[in-house]
Amino acid sequence: MNVSRAADLAVLVAYLCLTVGLGCWFGLRRRSTDDFMAGGHSLPGWAVGLSMFGSFVSSISFLANPGKSFAGDWNPFVFALSAPIAALIAVVWFVPFFRRTGTVSAYEHLEQRFGPWARTYAVICFLLLQVARMATIAYLLALAVAPFTGWRIETIIIITGAVMILYSIFGGIEAVVWIGVLQSGILLLGPLICIIALLAMVPGGLAGIIETGSEAGKFDLGNALPTSSAITGAGWAAIFNAQTFWIVLVYGLFVNLTNFGVDQSYVQRYVTTPDDRQAKRSVWITTLLYVPASAFFFFIGTALWVLSRQRSDFFPAGMAAEAPDQIFPFFIANGLPPGLGGLVVAAIFAAALDSNLSSMATLTLCDLYRRYFRDTKSDREAMWVLRFSTLGWGIVGTAAALAMTQAKSVLDVWWELAGICSGGMLGLFLLGRLAKRAGSAAGLIGVIAGVLTILWMSLSSKSDQGWWPTSLAAYGNPLHPFMTIVCGTLVIMFVGWLAAFVVPRRV
Repeated sequence: MNVSRAADLAVLVAYLCLTVGLGCWFGLRRRSTDDFMAGGHSLPGWAVGLSMFGSFVSSISFLANPGKSFAGDWNPFVFALSAPIAALIAVVWFVPFFRRTGTVSAYEHLEQRFGPWARTYAVICFLLLQVARMATIAYLLALAVAPFTGWRIETIIIITGAVMILYSIFGGIEAVVWIGVLQSGILLLGPLICIIALLAMVPGGLAGIIETGSEAGKFDLGNALPTSSAITGAGWAAIFNAQTFWIVLVYGLFVNLTNFGVDQSYVQRYVTTPDDRQAKRSVWITTLLYVPASAFFFFIGTALWVLSRQRSDFFPAGMAAEAPDQIFPFFIANGLPPGLGGLVVAAIFAAALDSNLSSMATLTLCDLYRRYFRDTKSDREAMWVLRFSTLGWGIVGTAAALAMTQAKSVLDVWWELAGICSGGMLGLFLLGRLAKRAGSAAGLIGVIAGVLTILWMSLSSKSDQGWWPTSLAAYGNPLHPFMTIVCGTLVIMFVGWLAAFVVPRRV
């Protein structure tokens, strides 16, 4: 092993050890269930905001966004521009609502509104989504980091899962928040290091990147509408079938509303703050960091594209055309000075190590164990449930990631169907808040209609992969995949609202 690689690995290993050490330290400080699940409701808003920012920037975003702007333009960046709109809705509506409930579970109120089925449905959706999220992030992280470290993919997955489990099982939500602060600092430092290195390597520096990229349209945010020829050929449905500025903006708004409004991992964090003011501050800090951080990643991709044009010998032949997602990892391994490459890889690990295991354990205790098995009042028993469920869900997520090494098509399946549960959860929450007449029956009818809509939109767009019968191709989804979660949410709300007139809520 050469000196450069040894220095990089030393930085990476030191970061992983620091993460585990902090988790253990927080575990020694606090021992009650309230500490584990809510941090004693004493965590400062700025720390919670930095922690949630770390959740927004997953390793998928860290690695994929530069590849997107390298291969195309900045149209996907519009997703980040929707975050301030979602944050405004969250601080006005979501934050006060969840803090008034006085619970750490984001789904307990659904039982009071629609009945036990709604609460259990949301909990199961969240748990399954988080297992898939953990598995996907760990697997993609291993694919990107393996060439840099020389470690086996399976080894990296196991290390990632073990670190997540260790700091979560000891420290609970407080460890998640404070380690998230550390991760956020690394997440911001990593891209900045890459940008500085690229400015030094690209002839002309910043001005050269902007000039060359602008001439090629690499900074474009996408068209407002599809081309007139597309509309003429496919009708007005083409407006909703192209990845335009507005389609990405609407898609981002619904996804970010899901994050702030029905995702346990975010709701649980902003209820750890001592008051509403601190909770709202955490949401704004998350958003105001996420937008420029996203711009950093897209700028890196554009700068790498300019570098590939001006120094064609830097990247392996064919990589730019055939594997644009590998351009950024290759640059990290070969374009950064010794030690700094390890720091950037630590930033990728930081994006992956954001753990939702504490949130999953909280739901297991509050919404499953106490609801259906034993309503224990013993703090000791509750802590055992929290820690064993943290360990159990961590093992399940790690095992799922290892399974992905043998069944790579699972990745496509996950991304296509992830909106099924999340869209249903957001639609049900909004139905409960906006349609006062809707009761249990109306909510169930709306959810069934919405989930069937999402299934149809997801599966019918994959007829070329055997997911939809070719004989039914004429009845396929004519809309862009980004519209799936939008339509699913709206269908639940509209159908549930109509059903409320037939089977109104019993007061």
